[in-house]
Amino acid sequence: MNRQQIDVLIKQMNVDTATGEVNPRIQQIIVRLLGDLFQAIEDLDISQTELWKGLEYLTDAGQANELGLLAAGLGLEHYLDLRADEADMKAGIVGGTPRTIEGPLYVAGAPESIGFARMDDGSESTHVDTLIIEGVVKDTAGNLIPNAKVEIWHANSLGNYSFFDKSQSDFNLRRTIITDANGQYIAQTTMPVGYGCPPEGTTQAVLNLLGRHGNRPSHVHYFVSAPNYRKLTTQFNIEGDKYLWDDFAFATRDGLIATAIDVTDPVEMAKYNLDQPFKKITFNFELVKDTNQLPSTEVDRRRAEA
Repeated sequence: MNRQQIDVLIKQMNVDTATGEVNPRIQQIIVRLLGDLFQAIEDLDISQTELWKGLEYLTDAGQANELGLLAAGLGLEHYLDLRADEADMKAGIVGGTPRTIEGPLYVAGAPESIGFARMDDGSESTHVDTLIIEGVVKDTAGNLIPNAKVEIWHANSLGNYSFFDKSQSDFNLRRTIITDANGQYIAQTTMPVGYGCPPEGTTQAVLNLLGRHGNRPSHVHYFVSAPNYRKLTTQFNIEGDKYLWDDFAFATRDGLIATAIDVTDPVEMAKYNLDQPFKKITFNFELVKDTNQLPSTEVDRRRAEA
């Protein structure tokens, strides 16, 4: 079939057969995606076996709760960020901390505090470096933003995230910090490491067929928000990681690379109530003022809740 014949067939099957109320947007999307899929079947001569194996794969990936991981690994989530960047540029938005992917591992409801939070439960403190992350939240004019909400989450030293890893305590390495009167947040935590896709999982199975690895560099995720400002979804990747610029999820971006420095000065240790050397990252955020005319930065998607 050619595309014209395909479009006629899809209209006959999925438009002309409607007998109830139609959601025009859903209909538009399904008709377009089916048209593109049918055309791909024609162009690539996709067999029935290949089609059904693809559907089986999607079933398995859904049951394994890996579709979010697959979206990151195939670059779909990064592509959406690039589209959002283009929309911002067309809207005349200048400045602001770069966005990057959320990933599939956020959990709502992390404990909230003002100015400072200890994120780890102490279970790794004897064999993993303590990390202090501090910074300020400002607007694009340089004004400090007190009472901004800074949501932070990252993996432990094994590359695993609490809630999804049932061996960890509730909300380990997950916190919400409200910036203080000076727009500052400070988090005491442990050094994260990068992680790989589950080696026997559905995402890695596809990456293997593409000849790709499934590894991420060491990184820390953020949501940063404040009234009358555009919500920022971002993360920093840590300098020195072998996968820094080879992130399977394509999340590394200029402006989102952090350097962890070693701190051995007893005065600095005392400042943070620590009695041993630690690592420190300073990472500041710049939020953009919001108006009704700007593209929304809110994404309505299903997220885990503890």
